[in-house]
Amino acid sequence: MDCPRQKPFLLAWLCKFACCLFLLNPINTVHSGETPMTTPHLRLAIIGSGPAGYTAAIYAARANLKPTIFTGLQPGGQLTITTDVENYPGFATAVQGPWLMEQFKAQSENVGAILLAEHIDKVDFSKRPFTLTTDMGKTYTADSVIISTGAQARWLGLESETKFQGYGVSGCATCDGFFYKNQEIAVIGGGNTAVEEALYLTNFASKVTLIHRRDSLRAEKVMQERLLNHPKIEVLWDHVLDEITGDENPKSVTGLKAKNVKTGAIKELKVSGVFIAIGHDPATKLFKGQINLDAEGYIICPPGTTNTNIEGVFAAGDVQDKLYRQAVTAAGQGCMAALDAERYLANLDAASK
Repeated sequence: MDCPRQKPFLLAWLCKFACCLFLLNPINTVHSGETPMTTPHLRLAIIGSGPAGYTAAIYAARANLKPTIFTGLQPGGQLTITTDVENYPGFATAVQGPWLMEQFKAQSENVGAILLAEHIDKVDFSKRPFTLTTDMGKTYTADSVIISTGAQARWLGLESETKFQGYGVSGCATCDGFFYKNQEIAVIGGGNTAVEEALYLTNFASKVTLIHRRDSLRAEKVMQERLLNHPKIEVLWDHVLDEITGDENPKSVTGLKAKNVKTGAIKELKVSGVFIAIGHDPATKLFKGQINLDAEGYIICPPGTTNTNIEGVFAAGDVQDKLYRQAVTAAGQGCMAALDAERYLANLDAASK
C-alpha cells in the first residue's frame, strides 16, 4: 500500500466527518430543547440568590415552573459574610451563614431549579416576554420574573472594618446583638437606623456608645429623646470612626479609635463589638425607570403581596423590605413571590388557550 498517497484522502475524509459532527452538535448550542442561535426562553426567571431567591426557586420548582436563578455577583447574599446564625428556625444550635446558604442552594437544585452563575445588568419589562441581559451580553426572555436582589448595609470602607466583619463588626443589631450580653459596644451613625439599633442593643449590652460625626442627631425627635435619656447609652459627638482594633487568634474586636472632626484628637474606647448603622442600599439601580421605587430605592409592593407595578414581575426580600430585613422574612417573601408567579402564569396559560 502506498501510504503517502492515501494520507490526503484520509485527511479529507476525517475533515468531512468532523464537519458533519459540528453541524449536528454545534459548539454554540444553547440550553437543551432549543434551536441553535435562538434566545433562551425561561418560564420563570429569578434574579438574585439569597434566602428570598432560593426559597422562591424551591416553591416554583415544586410547582413545575422550571425556575432559573441568576445567582449574581454575590451568590447566597448577605448571609455568606455572616458567621453564627442563631435566629433561623430549625437549628438547635448556631449555624454558619455560608453553610446555611449552601443548604438553600442544594435544596433548590435538588427539587429542579436551574442555577446560572451569571449577573443580570439590564432588563426590559416594556414588552412581553420580558428581556434580561447579562453583563457578558447574553440575552434571555422570560414569561415572569422574581426580583430578589436584596440590599446591602452601607460600610465606611475602612480596612479594619472589612478585616473584622463577622468577628465583632456587624451591620445588623437584630441579627447579632444577642452575642454581646453584658459587653460594651459601639454604634456608628446618627440617623434613625443608628438610634434604633443603639436602643435595641441596650437589651443585651452593658453600655452602648453612639459615635456621630456631628453635634446633633438626624433621627426623629421622639427617638432622640429616648436615646439621650437612656442610662445605658452615651453619645460621642463630633467624632468619626478611625480604626477598629482587635486580636488575631481568635479574630475578635477589642476596641476602636475615634477621631474628633474639629481637633483631630484620637479617643480610644474598649469595646467588643462595633455596629455600623449608616443605612442600607437596595440593589435596585437595574430596575430604575421601569419598576416603581420609593425615595430610598426600595421596590414598592402593595402590603401583603409581592406584586410590582408590572404584571408578572414580583419582588421578594430586602429589595422591598426596609423594616424587618431578616433571613426568615426574606424566605417567607420568596415563598409568596413563587405562589404569586404561579397564579400569574396559570392565568397566562388559560388566557392563551
